[in-house]
Amino acid sequence: MKKKVLATLTVLALAAGLAAAFTSPPDALQGDFVRILYIHVPSAWLAFLAFGVTAAGSIGWLFTHRRGWDRTAEASAETGVLFTAVALATGMIWGKPVWGTYWDWGDARLATTALMFFVYLGYLALRRTTSDPYRQARRSSVLGAVAVVQVPLVYFSVKLWRTLHQGLTIRPDGIQMDGAMVAALLVNLGAFTLLYLTLMSFRTELARLEEAVCESEISVQSRVTVPKLGEVEA
Repeated sequence: MKKKVLATLTVLALAAGLAAAFTSPPDALQGDFVRILYIHVPSAWLAFLAFGVTAAGSIGWLFTHRRGWDRTAEASAETGVLFTAVALATGMIWGKPVWGTYWDWGDARLATTALMFFVYLGYLALRRTTSDPYRQARRSSVLGAVAVVQVPLVYFSVKLWRTLHQGLTIRPDGIQMDGAMVAALLVNLGAFTLLYLTLMSFRTELARLEEAVCESEISVQSRVTVPKLGEVEA
């Protein structure tokens, strides 16, 4: 029941975010292309959040070995990879009319985001090397805890290196954005946060069911007696 309520709220919030995106004013320089901002930025921020949760879940498992922590880490990593893919795709679409190119490896923000994406794909691939839940957690927890250092690296890349990306929008001297655009962005940030929570809710439940199936299979296999050569099975 709670999942249905959360999913319903998410759909309503996404609809409100879509309306806010299309009713917000165009940018003075970029025109209507700036509307991609309302998908691109929330996706990037939720990717950061997701990978932070993955790190917390991984550290939690390392200290307690409780499966709930590992389920959270896995679900959040998968969700974070999804949001990162959306951020990369929308960034490429946005970059073409603004920069004149879809991709530039010389841009630090693009390069570090792509690196983060592939590292977490590697995290998920590492988990798939075994079907045993304990081994999955043991093999991936250290990577999940360490890989989060990429989040601040991606965020501050526009300050550390010269990039095609604009500088930080939120600064000590204020927010460098029109008030109506800020409001629309906040609505979409809220909507995408609800989407993250919804995806996490369903994915952690699925992970729990997958573990139950795996344990059942292991239990059945342990009861099967393979007859030795020369023996007759009763």
